[in-house]
Amino acid sequence: MDTLTEERATLQETMSFLGAISSGIEDAVGESAGSITYVAGKDLGKRFAQQAKRTDDLEEALAVVRAVLAENQCLWQFETFQPSDRESLVRSTEEGEEILLVFRDCMIRQALFLYGHHQKGSLCNMMFGFFAGAVETIMGRKSSLEVLHAGENACLKRLLIHR
Repeated sequence: MDTLTEERATLQETMSFLGAISSGIEDAVGESAGSITYVAGKDLGKRFAQQAKRTDDLEEALAVVRAVLAENQCLWQFETFQPSDRESLVRSTEEGEEILLVFRDCMIRQALFLYGHHQKGSLCNMMFGFFAGAVETIMGRKSSLEVLHAGENACLKRLLIHR
């Protein structure tokens, strides 16, 4: 087995363990488990991005987030998505700037499917928090990540950088 395959197998075992933990948290704490894991993820994202380059440009910030994830061995791949009815990748709204992101090779989704746990639960919320915390640190503005579609092969999410 090559090194990458071994590392991926180790990661999958760890993620399966996290799936079991998130299920237990949800059973023990109830609906507030999502908020608790979101805050924990946001704190982790801020710490991971502490030394990262700062920028006001959303697309550049996403490149920095990719680098932060890679530096910390997080296999959470994402790409930007521009629907055909949009003139640009980044759209300005009353709330702030928004961009759509597709997550295809998601270690969270794979762990949830392996464990037989539902999507959009506390483990997903932890990663949403991580992403928001990293972007907030890099851009110096509040952000939020919400699921528009959670599927078997990919998830579509809306990243909002608040004004």
